[in-house]
Amino acid sequence: MKKEQKSEAFTIFLILGAMFIAALVASNLIFQKFFYWNPFGWFNFELSVGILPYPITFLITDVISEIYGKKRANQVVIAGIFASLFSMLIILLANYAPAISNSPIDNTTFSKVFGLSPIAVLASMLAYLFAQFIDIRIYHFWKQKTQGKHLWIRNNFSTFSSQFIDTFTVITLLCLFKVLPWNLFTTLLISGFLFKIIIALLDTPMLYFIVYLFKTRFHLKMGEEIKLIE
Repeated sequence: MKKEQKSEAFTIFLILGAMFIAALVASNLIFQKFFYWNPFGWFNFELSVGILPYPITFLITDVISEIYGKKRANQVVIAGIFASLFSMLIILLANYAPAISNSPIDNTTFSKVFGLSPIAVLASMLAYLFAQFIDIRIYHFWKQKTQGKHLWIRNNFSTFSSQFIDTFTVITLLCLFKVLPWNLFTTLLISGFLFKIIIALLDTPMLYFIVYLFKTRFHLKMGEEIKLIE
């Protein structure tokens, strides 16, 4: 691969990493609003809006795993952990800073919206840490087993396993920290996991398309990964 192509590939990697971190931090900030979704009247999902950007992170790590390799995917995950910690510290500082008398948002309102976010970020980080590393490990296990073939197998098998671990862990921790009541545990677990499964199935064609674009642009063979500039 030419130097110019490696530079372009590195820029794309940075953009994917930025999107990953933005989606992760956003999901931690907006989690306290819940909504329902009843597609075609089949099942009534009760979900946190924080779940909406979260599947994007798994799609991005699958793209990075496929194109840039396991090492780069792990680097993005670690960067996401530090970004979550940093955002939690900023929220704590903002929550303790006293509002002036004519502030459009007073202390009570701000604390109600963001006061529980540090706990949620901690719970989400622990779940995320387990889920993402498991997702990457399973993804590359199947990539080696299939010798780079059958992209849909490693995409879905890795995502199904990691998404269940993520959903179970984060809801358990939020209930333990009394952010959520235990009577919502089963409903949120089933709804969250099924929703993520549906999204995982829907994003498989998208993953195929993105991988196709990469392979066409950078002339990659089956199973070949881009080695970035160190």
